[in-house]
Amino acid sequence: MTAWLATHLIALALLPPLSLVLLLAAGLIVHRRRPRLAMLLILSSTFALYALSTPWVGGLLQKSLEISAPVTPARWQTADAIVVLGGGRRLDSAEYGSDTLNGLSLERLRYGVFLHRHSGLPLLVTGGRPGGGTLSEGRIMQHILQSEYGIAPRWVEDAALTTWDNARLSARLLRDSGVRRIVLITHAWHLRRAVPLFEAQGLDVVPAGIQFASTRLDSLLDVIPTPAGLRDSTFALHEWIGILWYKLRSSL
Repeated sequence: MTAWLATHLIALALLPPLSLVLLLAAGLIVHRRRPRLAMLLILSSTFALYALSTPWVGGLLQKSLEISAPVTPARWQTADAIVVLGGGRRLDSAEYGSDTLNGLSLERLRYGVFLHRHSGLPLLVTGGRPGGGTLSEGRIMQHILQSEYGIAPRWVEDAALTTWDNARLSARLLRDSGVRRIVLITHAWHLRRAVPLFEAQGLDVVPAGIQFASTRLDSLLDVIPTPAGLRDSTFALHEWIGILWYKLRSSL
């Protein structure tokens, strides 16, 4: 078992929905010997599933991770390059006949194109092959940029398996070209974890987030459980767990 796979499995066990299934299963297992504890576990898992599945709670959790407003021209004009973080792939996509980017990566890449065309800054795309597959995120982004947008990224990093790898390996390429200040593109809920990792590599970072969360509670639909609400909560909890893990690792 690889270190990446082991870390991924642990993360799955800590995140919904698997963590809530495990909590519910524990309640069912002990219900004869410890009925009060069993009821507490069952009710806790049920309430957590409801709360985490609402768009309002998902928005609150994601908003807690945001560290900046949308980037402005005044800020990106001071940078030397744009870095686009990969957000995942779809392996062996049937319609494309090979690995391709998932929705998260495509959203980040599209914003990278937008900022590149408005700023003229060179692009770096970064992402390896976490979980296997044939093509890395970096190489797929390079292909899409060239074939669909007519843009050639100046740097392609294709070995990173984690956000820490993204920062460490990208910084090497950038430093060799004299780049010191970057615009970092990723989802707004990912910046709190990503920015310090790039800064630790000696880079000055301008955060450029996408998909900023809403915390308004102005509709009944905001407190009705939805698959999208659970997805947003899971993304946010994954980030907080990742932040805690990096802090623990750095203190060891």
